[in-house]
Amino acid sequence: MEELYERGPKEIGALARKVVGDGPTYVTFDVDGLDPAFAPGTGTPEVGGFSTLEALIMLRALDGLNLVGGDVVEVAPPFDPSGNTALVGATMMFEILCLLAPAVLRAGGEAGTRPTP
Repeated sequence: MEELYERGPKEIGALARKVVGDGPTYVTFDVDGLDPAFAPGTGTPEVGGFSTLEALIMLRALDGLNLVGGDVVEVAPPFDPSGNTALVGATMMFEILCLLAPAVLRAGGEAGTRPTP
């Protein structure tokens, strides 16, 4: 988290892009990396985690990657009667799908098909 605050979420996203380069990339989003103020329904809540806005900025900075898939993990709706964690998980998955769709098209695929790595 200290590095996130020193660099900012856009730079952290750019660093992730640099690490993976042009290779096939799978993005997994772990909800327990968020501060429990935003997503308390998770297996291992960590005070001082990312805000949902920081997470969105970092995910959106991954646009243009050779994305081949993604997931969202550690969403535990029974631990959050408000439903906020489920909404956060669904929103993060939507963002990953928004990154995946153009990656499939760039790879020459069509909707409903998987890109060939």
